[in-house]
Amino acid sequence: MFHDIYFEEEIKAHPRTRAFLEKYSDIPHIPCTRYGEIFNRKAQNFRAQKQNPALILAKKHGSLALPTPEGYGIGDPHNYYFSHMLNCVFDCRYCFLQGMYRSAHYILFVNFEDFFDAIKSTLTAHNGERVSFFSGYDCDSLALEPVTRFVENSLPFFADHPLATLELRTKSAQIRFLLEREPLPNVVAAMTLTPHRIAQALEHRAPSLKRRLEALKKLQEKGWKIGLRLDPIIYCENWQEEYQNFYEEVFSTISLERLHSVSMGAFRVPRGVFKNMARLYPEEKLFAHSLEEKNGTVTYKETIEKEMIAFCADQILTYVPEKQFFPCCEVVK
Repeated sequence: MFHDIYFEEEIKAHPRTRAFLEKYSDIPHIPCTRYGEIFNRKAQNFRAQKQNPALILAKKHGSLALPTPEGYGIGDPHNYYFSHMLNCVFDCRYCFLQGMYRSAHYILFVNFEDFFDAIKSTLTAHNGERVSFFSGYDCDSLALEPVTRFVENSLPFFADHPLATLELRTKSAQIRFLLEREPLPNVVAAMTLTPHRIAQALEHRAPSLKRRLEALKKLQEKGWKIGLRLDPIIYCENWQEEYQNFYEEVFSTISLERLHSVSMGAFRVPRGVFKNMARLYPEEKLFAHSLEEKNGTVTYKETIEKEMIAFCADQILTYVPEKQFFPCCEVVK
């Protein structure tokens, strides 16, 4: 799974660091002062590292719970995200993580309790109001859970803090540990989904649409709240038919009565990140046409984007009420 494990000397004696080093005693362990020495090196080969990544154990400093971008929410009045990991096991061509970092190595911040303290402080600051906390912004929330055990450690905390909503955003079918637990009313297992043809072309290493839908169905049957994250919308030949069939498959598979929320977003990445993504994968058709830059962001041309957003929103709202629909983009009808 990892070819090396790097660890910051500061957290060498941390119980989680010791547990990792003991569990993976058969691969090299390499100390470092700060994770940036490895992660931020110049002239790294991201594509090569993606095939054979290392794990870096580190301590997260600074602000651990950050406000989400505007329009990012699922119903609570306040929204924050946190990143207990950086980078993802999957290899989705449209993901901003492909161009965000110099390295494809995984970073795991072992100071879980500091994240919980930050979440608790955020709740206190909002004085009895509900707050959503999003895991999976800079990683996949569940894909490496058998290794990290972050969610396993998080669930007791959120059970004790009912005003906090935890969203576990994922493409992973790694759900056994959730099925083995009693569901929590303030935890949402949110699956990112795209049409089968697009997933096959762009979501390398990720489970198929069918497997993700099967995982959602099992979670619902167990009693977990689920969310559908139907983004990004990707332009392709016959996209209307593709997305119409996609929504029909999704909403005929899951139980609408046990659905927490649905979100939808357009493809858009910062200009600098997009340039890095296109440089990494110059052969990728996704980056070749129908895109434009506006205000430092690369997205589809305005006419295409508006048409796609309006069409997809209209399709989704034939299945769910507006109170459950949270588009991460302006819907112009």
